[in-house]
Amino acid sequence: MIELITYIGLGIVAGLLAGLLGVGGGIVIVPMLTFTFALQGLPQEHIHHLALGTSLATIVFTSVASLRAHHARGAVDWQTVRRITPGILLGTFTGSWFAAALSGEFLQIFFIIFTFFVAWQMLSNTLPKASRQIPGYWGLFWAGGIIGGISSLVGIGGGSMSVPFLIWCNLNARAAIGTSAAIGFPIALSGAAGYLVNGLKVSGLPPHSIGYIYLPALAGIAVTSYLTAPLGARLAHNLPIPRLKKGFALLLIATGSKMLYGLL
Repeated sequence: MIELITYIGLGIVAGLLAGLLGVGGGIVIVPMLTFTFALQGLPQEHIHHLALGTSLATIVFTSVASLRAHHARGAVDWQTVRRITPGILLGTFTGSWFAAALSGEFLQIFFIIFTFFVAWQMLSNTLPKASRQIPGYWGLFWAGGIIGGISSLVGIGGGSMSVPFLIWCNLNARAAIGTSAAIGFPIALSGAAGYLVNGLKVSGLPPHSIGYIYLPALAGIAVTSYLTAPLGARLAHNLPIPRLKKGFALLLIATGSKMLYGLL
């Protein structure tokens, strides 16, 4: 029952974050799943891979709800989404194969470093200035590959990278958040597929899992996140986003510090 309540609560938070900030909530889901899986007694050597794969699988549903809400408000640049998607798919799927070969401890360290980087980015408000236009096909292809590859290693929808990139390319903040939410769908779909396929050949995974996707957590998070993402999208057009980002950054610092303490 405690685990179920945790999954439902995570889904609520993930959905709100997806709609509000253009992120898939994975940067919160991954550490919480890591802690919950450890309490459940899941195999230690597979915990972080399961957290990454399950996180990306939940973002498939969250991103759909979020992108629909942003699209209804005209905040998605679909031309950019279409042109960046091939690179996203290749980078994310390749990254998930690479992650499957890495140790859980290495992936945790990488996640902690990334968490602190995102927190610093939000606290310092170091968004790039809109100094260029959206690049051509190959520019977006390679940008998508990098965003997708890193996203697969940390189990996120890529909003912490795609939003700054899109703002740098002269999209306004609202459009960058909406477009990032749409980009999160191919990231999640490709990444989840990669973790699923790579986990099928692994022995010792817990019951109720398909590859590196743990189905009870997926069900609990996906349902509630799908329902709350549209609310987050509505709030994004009315709330002071910079203040919310600073509060979220403090949460990331606390989460990253706890994970680091657990490793040490």
